[in-house]
Amino acid sequence: RKEHVKPYPPADRGRSWFKYFQYDEGRDSPSEARNVLLVIATLIAAVTFQAGVNPPGGVWQDNGKGHKAGQAIYASQERAFYVFLVSNTLALSTSILVIVSLTYRFPFHFEVWVATASMIVTYASAIFAVTPNELVRLRYILVAAGVPFAVRTLIQICKKLRNR
Repeated sequence: RKEHVKPYPPADRGRSWFKYFQYDEGRDSPSEARNVLLVIATLIAAVTFQAGVNPPGGVWQDNGKGHKAGQAIYASQERAFYVFLVSNTLALSTSILVIVSLTYRFPFHFEVWVATASMIVTYASAIFAVTPNELVRLRYILVAAGVPFAVRTLIQICKKLRNR
């Protein structure tokens, strides 16, 4: 089947390029949209996982004044470090939700769940390994990890209630 493709927008109108690349229900298929979302979510998951395992600034290489080898150097700036941890965890958790949602009922969905759960455990253990014990505030990180799932669940409940 031949699909209708919009012609390229005129080069003299910058906003036209923005509109041209936006999702268009009449032009873009759901499978194309799913594939784009999977690529984006996977990229976000990879970047945030890597940032959590290797925090910005690296880790101390030795035991010294108020720090231990293997702890994040960035943790010495407590507030900034927690903004980083919470934001990074929120991004990772949201991207994992998108990946799992978009692969629901696909072949190997169970294996995707197992791999995802393993990645979450690895991320959590890395976060706790590089965070000084006195700074570990598990509740902040758990809330950040759970927010995307809670919001999605609330949205689904509201949709079901509205459809009744």
